[in-house]
Amino acid sequence: MSKQHVTTTINGEPAEFLAEPFMSLLDALRDEMHLTGSKEGCGSGDCGACSIIVDGRLVCSCLMLAVEAEGHEIITIEGVANGDELHPVQRKFLEHAALQCGYCTPGLIVATKALLDRHPNPTETEARYWLAGNLCRCTGYDKIIRAVMDAAAEMRGVTA
Repeated sequence: MSKQHVTTTINGEPAEFLAEPFMSLLDALRDEMHLTGSKEGCGSGDCGACSIIVDGRLVCSCLMLAVEAEGHEIITIEGVANGDELHPVQRKFLEHAALQCGYCTPGLIVATKALLDRHPNPTETEARYWLAGNLCRCTGYDKIIRAVMDAAAEMRGVTA
């Protein structure tokens, strides 16, 4: 089978690449587009390390075919910051030390961004439910949830 030409938008920029018919979007992002922030932890959509946003929806890029990206808008961890300025979610993850080895961090940050874009004032329970598909094997989730809730408050303009 021959490679297919895919035209899409990645992190606000027009992008195109060639993909084998059964190549995952994760592999295309990493191997063809050299966007290596998204990680493969399981390859079956169970860990969330490869989380991206497609047309405003949180997606495990290991479960999406690269050819399915045609015409869609994709945001990866590389597109979360605004140049050198970290997104509030990224800053709060650092401030709350909500990471250890960092393997799961890109997926957690993208998932948190997707949550706060959709629901800017989540309860702690809603945040925990939303992030249930993102596994961290190094730390507990308390610091992560504190970072999420703090980022949500900052993005809403609430000061402590």
